[in-house]
Order: sequence, then C-alpha cells, then structure tokens
Amino acid sequence: MKLSGIGLWSSQLRYGNPAEAAEAAAELDELGFTALWIPDVGGPVLDSVDNLLSATEKTVIATGILNLWMHDPAEVAARYASLTDTHGERFLLGIGVSHAPLIDSKEPGLYRKPLAATKAFLDGIDGSPQPVPTANRVLAALGPKMLELSASRAGGAHPYLSTPDHTQTARGILGDGPMLLPEQTVMLTDDRDQARAVGTEWLRSYLALPNYANNLLRSGFSEDDVASVSDRLFDALIAWGDEDAVAARIAEHRDAGADHVCIQVLTADPREFPREQWRRLAAALL
Repeated sequence: MKLSGIGLWSSQLRYGNPAEAAEAAAELDELGFTALWIPDVGGPVLDSVDNLLSATEKTVIATGILNLWMHDPAEVAARYASLTDTHGERFLLGIGVSHAPLIDSKEPGLYRKPLAATKAFLDGIDGSPQPVPTANRVLAALGPKMLELSASRAGGAHPYLSTPDHTQTARGILGDGPMLLPEQTVMLTDDRDQARAVGTEWLRSYLALPNYANNLLRSGFSEDDVASVSDRLFDALIAWGDEDAVAARIAEHRDAGADHVCIQVLTADPREFPREQWRRLAAALL
C-alpha cells in the first residue's frame, strides 16, 4: 500500500451514528479523498472500519490510530485478514501507544515503556497465523525512536498534531522509502476570534497530554507557548481561513516530505458531521 493525495481524519465517522457515517463516507469516496482516518479511544473500532469499507469503493480506511492497549494483536491480525478478504487491500492499520493519562485512568500503572509495548504488539501481529503486511501498517510517531521504529517495523508514520517543520524532521529520520502521513487540523473561517474561541479550547485538551507537549518543545516552541496556547503555536497547529489557506498548509507538508496529508475539520460542535466543509474542501483541493 502506498498512500498519497489528501484524506480526512474524522471522529464523527468513528463515533457518530453508523448509518450517517456510512452515508457520509460514500459521498467522500465519490468526492475523491484517498483515505478516511478514524480514532480509537475505546469501543469496537474494527466494526467502524468494516462499516466504512462497506460504504466505499475506492477510498482507503485507516485507523488513526488503533490503541494497542485496548486490543489483542492476534485478534487484530485475524480481523484485518477477514476485512481484507472481504473488501480488498483498502485497510491501512494505524497503530498507536496513546497517552498515559488516558490509559492509566482506567487501569493505573498499565501505561509503561511505550516503545517496548509497541514492539511487543508488532511481534504479536507478526507471530499471528495471518500477519498484517508491514507495508499495510503505520505507527503513530512523533519522537525520533518511534519514527525509527516506523521505518523498520511498519510502512511509515502517522504524526498527529504536528507542523510542517516536524514533517521535515520526520522525513529526515524515516528516509526516502517509508510513508509519511501527517494529520492537519483546519478551520474554514476568516474570523480569527471565532477560530481562537473554538480552536484554543480544543488544543488545550491535547496540550495537557505529555506526548504532544514534549514534541512541541522538541520542535522549538517554549513552555510558555504551550501553556498559554500562544498565537505562534495556534497558527502553527491549526490552518484557519479559506480554502487557499488550507491548500497552502498542505503544500507546506508536501514540500517538507509528506506523501499524504489527512485534514481534520474543526467546528464549534465536535459531534457535527461537517459535510458542507468537506464538500468545500473537496471542490478546492481535489
């Protein structure tokens, strides 16, 4: 699997009404998005993958990411094989180690040695009767060690909440072969106050997680940038404005070495399927 073009990252396709998710996915498939990415913070994520694969014909369905603490690797490999047999090779398995506050809130002390846990999960997949092909899986990766693992044990990396500068750094670590598939959050509004009101609250929930905060500090932002959600940090993480502003940010990622960029549309209501915004972006970008 070699993913290119522009995709969509959407929590609504994962946690919204399944029938509406299927209807939206079918339209997105027709519009030409090359992949639809869905998160996993609990629940039957592979059932959602099946739902979206069934609703589409060409689009790749990707997990961004499958939370390795919440799944058995042998069961994931078996289900992957079944879904691929049914729908063809359109399932990209994104695997991630998630975040200590989330995992330990349910089972204190479970989250430990994330790099070793990722290797063990991959060992479990590779030791299964029907292993997931290396080229058809990617890892959520921000730091150098996880990026190196993405190059050696997977088909590439799927960074989340990162910048074009990070994309350039990641490409240098991955080398020329592995896929680099960053997520980019966008807002279609020319009103900075509106963008700030919605985007700042959304960002704070992520910046409270050490993995993201530490990656931004490595990327040259200050502790004050992170704590205050400075203008500099906000504008680096969220591409807001019109379609041209979104296109410009995607171009920055591509120039920095991205093979594929998946855009996440942020609106005032996170439960809303932002279908009109998706249509606008498809008309402008595809």
